[in-house]
Amino acid sequence: MKRNIVIATVVAATLVGGGTATAFALGGDDESSAAGKSSVQLKHDDSRVNDDRDDADDAAEDAADDAQDRRDDARDDRDDDRDDARDDDRDDRDDLDDLDDAREAQGDKAENAAEAKGAKVDAAEAVAAALKAKPGTAVSVDLDDENGGLIWDVDVLGKDGRTWHSVQVDPGNGKVLGSHVDRDDDEGAGDDAAETSRIAAALKGSSVTAGEAAKAAADKGKVTSVDIDDDGARVNVWDVETTSADGTESHWNVDLTSGKVTADRYDD
Repeated sequence: MKRNIVIATVVAATLVGGGTATAFALGGDDESSAAGKSSVQLKHDDSRVNDDRDDADDAAEDAADDAQDRRDDARDDRDDDRDDARDDDRDDRDDLDDLDDAREAQGDKAENAAEAKGAKVDAAEAVAAALKAKPGTAVSVDLDDENGGLIWDVDVLGKDGRTWHSVQVDPGNGKVLGSHVDRDDDEGAGDDAAETSRIAAALKGSSVTAGEAAKAAADKGKVTSVDIDDDGARVNVWDVETTSADGTESHWNVDLTSGKVTADRYDD
């Protein structure tokens, strides 16, 4: 999960097919630098999605016609037969809903697999690149799709222990595409400051960095996210998300002190 500090929106440039990533000079702490174009472009098969949608619509119409025919026939039958027909109709609709859910889940898994495969630079390497550009402590790294271009988004807590930097790293070549300073929402500034202090204190006493947590969980699948698990009263683990070759996502806990990897028992 992302930390609760309000993140400023990163405006991604329109992607140019076949282009290569361009590294932009980073702005100062009071200024943001425009995000460059990622060298990793994702291809979404919209035609396949539309075909699947058309097939699903046709199936739904056919099922509706069949259900109507059954209802017409049932009027001439006994009451028990009408009840059976209604039950069959409900079962058909449930089956269609299950089929739609399965198709959507399969599409999500295919997208996850494509993103994971597209990242030639792994999470640990992205963290290293971000820290070279903005020294401090990496608190999270996430593989994101920005308007069809794949990026690593790394949150870095500056050396002053107060300033948050969001650094975008190209997953194709490891170049830093841009960065900006995260601004706290005035209404929640007190809560955000307290959370920042809590996270900073936990990481200061830890021996496992975000990059090391990514390496520790690398044998579980392609690491696509590393973040501090700060849902409880204490910060004591890294929450690591991995994606398998077929697009299945899993969550793991990496202990901040020992680096031990365990399955997230709350992962569905």
